[in-house]
Amino acid sequence: MEIIEYTPDWKEKWDQFVLESNNGTMFHLQKFFDYHKPGKFNFNHLIFLEKGNIVAVLPGSIINGTLFESPIGASYGSIVTKDVKFTQALEIVQTLIDYGKAQGWKEILLTSAPRVYERYPNENLDFAMLWLGFKYDLHYISSAIKLFPEKDIISRFQQTVRRNIRKTLKNPDIRVEMNDRYDEFYPILVDNKARHGVKPTHTYEDLLKLKELLPDNLKLFMVYYKDKPIAGSNLFICNEIVTLCFYNMLLYEFEHLKPIHRVMYEVVKWSTDNGYQYVDIGVSQDTKAANPMTPSISLIDFKEKFDARTVMRNTLKYTY
Repeated sequence: MEIIEYTPDWKEKWDQFVLESNNGTMFHLQKFFDYHKPGKFNFNHLIFLEKGNIVAVLPGSIINGTLFESPIGASYGSIVTKDVKFTQALEIVQTLIDYGKAQGWKEILLTSAPRVYERYPNENLDFAMLWLGFKYDLHYISSAIKLFPEKDIISRFQQTVRRNIRKTLKNPDIRVEMNDRYDEFYPILVDNKARHGVKPTHTYEDLLKLKELLPDNLKLFMVYYKDKPIAGSNLFICNEIVTLCFYNMLLYEFEHLKPIHRVMYEVVKWSTDNGYQYVDIGVSQDTKAANPMTPSISLIDFKEKFDARTVMRNTLKYTY
């Protein structure tokens, strides 16, 4: 087994491998990385080859010449494989360690998608990393809703949420629409983020570019009251297993109508009807705390009202 650096000649084969993999997501696709403006990141994506065939890919970047980090410019990274046997997982990880040593790296930092993103639950890669010297560096708390086609969706939610959703369903002035009106969505999102002293991960142009590059992977749910946009959710279709609520937004003067409860119901219903197994509602960390692992209790409590459960996003580190 050998590792080579990715070049654009491999783009089609890389993306096809990710789509057929056990643990790949839209955030591992080269087509996804294309939304970044040239020069924003210095990517050093790696391809693992065996007899000329791809057996694993690893998107990422070399920071300051000595740290290889994955992901860079994406939500999830780490090594993407098919449903590998344990011996091959060992070989993949050892090949990476040996490659890094030859390159003069001092550290490797890998953050993978939560376990629920895997088509077949398989922890061979994680155990191989731990056995060969990786250690856990950070754990982030994420929340995901398991989807059950045979269960009534509203009945799974907390009682107050159920009541609020039913009220919106009966209100003729409220409607939910799937469209591409990012021009209506984004200004409210920016205002919401500003309340917490932050900016959205993506610019307006970024979202339009992503929608152009991956039209089937971005779904926008908009809530209207008398034709006025009052709330919305931007859903990322990460793979055939999981959809991700990347952004929710709300026009706070209409908070009393509980449009977020309604849009969450619509997102869960659409994801269930379209055969997905989980809706990931994202991380719930207290971003103002000194310790990056500090949980945001209020945010976790809100997500649990929609029958969400904790799934962890783990970061593994190897030090030479």
